[in-house]
Amino acid sequence: MKKAILITALAFAAASAQAKDIVDTAVAAGQFNTLATALQKAGLVDTLKGKGPFTVFAPTDEAFAKVPKAQLDALLADKEKLAAVLTYHVVPGKVMAKDVKAGEVKTVQGSTLTVSTAGGVKVDNANVIKTDIAADNGVIHVIDAVVLPN
Repeated sequence: MKKAILITALAFAAASAQAKDIVDTAVAAGQFNTLATALQKAGLVDTLKGKGPFTVFAPTDEAFAKVPKAQLDALLADKEKLAAVLTYHVVPGKVMAKDVKAGEVKTVQGSTLTVSTAGGVKVDNANVIKTDIAADNGVIHVIDAVVLPN
């Protein structure tokens, strides 16, 4: 009887535990506060909470701190430009680390990111420092710099 109750409790807990979307996953990680703020200012939170799937190359707070303050403040104040920069970090589909190939990848913004795999994975000038953070609507790969479209 106790075993049946335990199994029922575990099944209920598993069913009630909801997977998190990309935004919730990033916020819970605690190292993407600037990214979360930028997504809000750009009006992209609902997009990245959407069905997807998306692959997000997410700059950490440390990566955003490398951007000169005046430049970052100006970017955060310009919703259209901010949205372009943020969607440049997003690729349609769910691309796991094992599936990454060198070359150009079209972003949601419309431009292409250059991915290189020699000596570690890079996206434009940013190093991928952590991979495969799963979300229910895609995956996050952590990068150490903010990348900008041309």
